[in-house]
Amino acid sequence: MRAKAHPEGAIDLSVGTPVDSTPDFIQQELSNSSNSPGYPLTIGSPALREAMRSWAINQLGITGDFDVLPTIGSKEFIAWLPSILESKKVLYPKIAYPTYLVSALIAHAKNEAVDTDPTKWPEADLVWVNSPSNPTGRVTPFSELEEIIKYSRKNNSVIVSDECYINFPADINAAQPISIFKAAAGNNENLLGVYSLSKRSNMAGYRAGLVVGDSALIAKIREVRKHAGMILSAPVQAAMIAALGDEKHVQVQAERYARRRSILRPALESLGFKVEHTAAGLYIWCTRGEADMDSVSFLADRGVLVTPGHFYGEAGAKYIRVALTATDDQITRAAARMTA
Repeated sequence: MRAKAHPEGAIDLSVGTPVDSTPDFIQQELSNSSNSPGYPLTIGSPALREAMRSWAINQLGITGDFDVLPTIGSKEFIAWLPSILESKKVLYPKIAYPTYLVSALIAHAKNEAVDTDPTKWPEADLVWVNSPSNPTGRVTPFSELEEIIKYSRKNNSVIVSDECYINFPADINAAQPISIFKAAAGNNENLLGVYSLSKRSNMAGYRAGLVVGDSALIAKIREVRKHAGMILSAPVQAAMIAALGDEKHVQVQAERYARRRSILRPALESLGFKVEHTAAGLYIWCTRGEADMDSVSFLADRGVLVTPGHFYGEAGAKYIRVALTATDDQITRAAARMTA
């Protein structure tokens, strides 16, 4: 309410909802496939399966035996995976997307928030890894990915790497963040990668995602999803094929977010905020060393709404998350309000 009280209204940088248009060629494919009287396949149409496999090989660098599966966005898959796998204990990052914890609660599984060093993790049968991280933007180093895989082999643990923001390095000229499958070097046992077209292709309203990895695990997951009705609609499957077959629109979107970051970051720093991590993704993670709600309040008085860090775990209680998912005009105006 305080942000809305600004003479020019509130600018909402608290929610990571895409605002840029879904590319026309994707919209057209959805329309062209709207006559869908039959049931779609849980496994995905043959054309979609080929598109997902090709994308995984070309963009993730995966080798060896693996399978793919379309999902209704990534959130529902994350929320229900521990239940499907009947997990007993779930680990997740201390600062993390809240659905990792919620997924363990739904499954009535024990859960524990852990630091980034896998050599110090307790035993668990399912571990969530998130790189680039939401909310921090931290990218997991290759050496750390190797240690995570060692942990999996030692404890026979399923590692689920949420890589939904892999297409968005902070520096547009830098290399794309590395997938866990490059560190796996062809041995994908007990490894799953989660991906979304929501941000990559501005398809959040379509609810389109995919899972890549261990063939045996995906077969087990697929059987449950088939009987539970977790099936992606046929028109959305067709739109996914178009989206996965083109990287030009992804590059355009990555450039948009990099440009918005370059405007917002110095504005925040001018107010005394220290930016941490933020090597990739769609957010700026920063602190002034004060309680997160004090920072939220400070910016709300300037008509800018951001997210308090404690939403992502108590370790984030002195941080805020600032989303780049606003129009160019809104980002420019938000920065001007901060520096006025």
